[in-house]
Amino acid sequence: MIFYNNKTNQLEDAIYHYELQDVAEPELYRELFDYKSIPKIAFNHRNVPMNTPEEIWITDTTFRDGQQSTSPFSVKQIVDLYKLMSRLGGKKGLVRQSEFFIYSKKDKDALRACQDTGLKFPEITTWIRANEKDFELVKEAGVAETGILVSCSDYHIFKKLNLTRRQALDKYLGIVKSALSHGVRPRCHFEDITRADFYGFVVPFASELMKLSKESGIPIKIRMCDTMGFGVSFPGVSLPRSVQGIVYGLHHYAGVPHALLEWHGHNDFYKVVANATAAWLYGASGVNCSLLGIGERTGNCPLEAMAIEYASLRGTLDGMDLTAITDIADYFEREICYNIPPKTPFVGRAFNSTRAGIHADGMLKDEEIYNIFDTAAILNRPARVAVNKTSGLAGIAFWINDFYKLPDEHKVDKSDPLVVKMKEYVDAEYEEGRNNSFGDDELINLIYMIDSHRIRELESYSL
Repeated sequence: MIFYNNKTNQLEDAIYHYELQDVAEPELYRELFDYKSIPKIAFNHRNVPMNTPEEIWITDTTFRDGQQSTSPFSVKQIVDLYKLMSRLGGKKGLVRQSEFFIYSKKDKDALRACQDTGLKFPEITTWIRANEKDFELVKEAGVAETGILVSCSDYHIFKKLNLTRRQALDKYLGIVKSALSHGVRPRCHFEDITRADFYGFVVPFASELMKLSKESGIPIKIRMCDTMGFGVSFPGVSLPRSVQGIVYGLHHYAGVPHALLEWHGHNDFYKVVANATAAWLYGASGVNCSLLGIGERTGNCPLEAMAIEYASLRGTLDGMDLTAITDIADYFEREICYNIPPKTPFVGRAFNSTRAGIHADGMLKDEEIYNIFDTAAILNRPARVAVNKTSGLAGIAFWINDFYKLPDEHKVDKSDPLVVKMKEYVDAEYEEGRNNSFGDDELINLIYMIDSHRIRELESYSL
């Protein structure tokens, strides 16, 4: 059957409806995942069109998946981070939702305390086990949406749950119907989707969910969980690993609206940001993240990375306050004692620091030469130069200008006598066997030793 699609303004074949394939033996894709070697990436050279939604946003799992990988947060820490997330997402709520556990007293106290802030965004949602008692907990918590685990690969259906596909489908649909009967919006977590039989289970299950959604009038969201980080966003990759194939297929074949599609990835193969971006580009409105990327094993997609990615794709901040990213990083280190590797993009203390003398020379002439963007204005994180054996005169001069916030008319250059004397001392230290960079306190003491009158002048500019 051919019909005219008003969205594409083209004649198209009617969408094929896939039926559940209730196989006797699990499909484990052993040609890709033999477990004794690195998982293989296979190509079938089939490409699907980009179909970026009109609206895209970020959702958060810091207090659910993220918190499982760190020392538990206190109620105060959760509330403080929730407020910072709200500030980051701005009035348009680009950080749209945040999910919470609701089992312990502390979980419930934290959820209520965040509700009491009165903030519209992020909307507070929950994550529960799929049983009647837990649905009552959701209602008591006063939230409208909850996540429900519905594992979809045969690894989970056959090996973990000891079910057939038909039994799993019937079980999951019963759980979703129960959520609907309680007036709760279900968010179905399609666990391990990048190892699942896409046309034999994923699409038929999603199609049934869309029927329930239409019948009930309640939206049913699908979270595409790349549980093991197997997703790949290269063009022409075969299912089940193709990110764009999964997103396109759920939208095109199962009829899932953009706003009800959400990607949740892990970083086991260093692909988490690229995969989340591909999910946006090919039809998912939501990408699920955590602050600093904390989460199971290698972690989730870093929320701050997708905030930057949003600005890159849309050409606007749309009201986001990216200086909150720096405050979030500082809070993790100061209040939670979480160690952020210093070179981590956007949040590490040295992510925009240079050590090479030739780079420092360029920074001294024009910061834009070696800084990715105006990190001082956008992130409240000025570009820095670390002084070591390769920094040279330019690196020392840049450090002085930056550390003391000298105005343009008072900035020092490479020929300044103070800079020259400092370099002589630095060079002597490395000739004697030093192998680490100079800290700020060391450089302050060095200036004081060389010219105690000059340091008072420099300090007057930073007051």
